Amino acid sequence: MQLVALVPLVLGLVIAVVGILGARERLPRNRFGGVRTPATMRDDRTFRVANKVAGLPLAVAGLVGVGTGVLGLAADSLVVAIVGFVGMAGIALAGGVLGHRAAESVPEEKAELPEGCRGCACGGCDLASTVRNRPTDRNLTR
Repeated sequence: MQLVALVPLVLGLVIAVVGILGARERLPRNRFGGVRTPATMRDDRTFRVANKVAGLPLAVAGLVGVGTGVLGLAADSLVVAIVGFVGMAGIALAGGVLGHRAAESVPEEKAELPEGCRGCACGGCDLASTVRNRPTDRNLTR
């Protein structure tokens, strides 16, 4: 029984640390910790926003896990450990959904256009300006 109560305790500590780092914007973009969905992994900015939003729920989920792990050890109760683990997982999942939605709401950054370009990347923008500025027969005075 003691070993089962250690599961939410240890996982709760890990989740709480990830949540606190995310909320403080100290969690670097990585493959292992934090909210990692296609929307959040788009760039560093979306990862930071998603984990900042999800940070508080993840920290609370971690505290729930730690608290029920300690209670499970003290009471030597399998039920307390299981209920705490399920509660911790539910709160962490809700935080992940919030973070994913926040990342989806971040607009994509537009790429900067090269000098003199209008966005088509054909290289003809200089040619078009030359043609527009060319004197025509109507503009010539005789």
